[in-house]
Amino acid sequence: MKISGMKIGIDLGTTSILIYVRGKGIVAHETSIAALDAATGDVLALGNAVQQMIGRNPDCLEIVHPMRDGVISSFTVIHAIIEYYIKNICGNRILKPSVMICTPSSVTSLERSAILELAIAAGAGQACLVDEPLAAALGSGIDLSMRSGQLVVDIGGGTTDAAVFISGSMFIARSTKVAGNAFEEAIARYLRRERNVLVGRLTAEEIKKKIGSAQLRVPEIAIQVSGQSYISRMPVKIEVSSSETYYAMRERLRDVLELIRSVLEETPPEIAGDICDHGIVLTGGGAMLFQLDEMLRREIGLPVRVAKNPILCVAQGLGVLFEHQSILENNSYFFRTDDDIGEFERNRNL
Repeated sequence: MKISGMKIGIDLGTTSILIYVRGKGIVAHETSIAALDAATGDVLALGNAVQQMIGRNPDCLEIVHPMRDGVISSFTVIHAIIEYYIKNICGNRILKPSVMICTPSSVTSLERSAILELAIAAGAGQACLVDEPLAAALGSGIDLSMRSGQLVVDIGGGTTDAAVFISGSMFIARSTKVAGNAFEEAIARYLRRERNVLVGRLTAEEIKKKIGSAQLRVPEIAIQVSGQSYISRMPVKIEVSSSETYYAMRERLRDVLELIRSVLEETPPEIAGDICDHGIVLTGGGAMLFQLDEMLRREIGLPVRVAKNPILCVAQGLGVLFEHQSILENNSYFFRTDDDIGEFERNRNL
């Protein structure tokens, strides 16, 4: 099918949403969050404007994360987000845009159909869903036309996807709901259990970004954070060390490690030999965790590198797909119109 109208790519992540427009590049990078009127359910604000409201919002406002572990938890908010960006990017153009949306490889066929319907209802003329590992691989600069196997691990906010590519197609893909958000939750649980201190999600994220590490840091570093005593419920300030964050995240890091090992175990020997030569490429915001590449290199025994601008890889990969539509067809991705979706629903109900 010919792709018509403006070309818009949406990296619909659990933590953040990035918007790519062909000819302009990445035009928006917003937090995946919304503020709703608690009484009516109407969407009042989206993205970064809502971020600082977390934990401080009045009862009349409900803070909603529309994506949970890579799965849509609020279709109303996702519809509002897609509609907002389509209207702002396209303005009063008569021709509706072609929209490409990335989803984790674990998304079911029913969820895919629902997301396609949302995109069409939000103003897309035609829409296509693409698995995140494929876009991440292209955005990291990997040449998928190579006939040798390559392994890409995309660590987002809600899911980690590991996929082996060969000759432009995904050969094996596996996913786990352990990623950046799980690291933050592990830090918050550790502080509650070991230090009797409650911290919010934003504070846990700050700890992860500033002193979090996939290995013990030498020398150790620490930061001071504010929280609430689990016992007295009074405000407190504590010092948290990098060693504590490592021990807090250790089990979640092992989950990511086991995902990669499971993919390598399923990979045929010939392709595994290619991966030994090319190594593993890390993409996504979670790839920026300090010393994660070194930990994986030590545990797996293969070269590991973090892609340039890992958090932007998926959105940049959507741009590559708009320029090389044959890759979409080789991986059985197709643009669907409203009529196509209706026909699919009718066939499913027969």
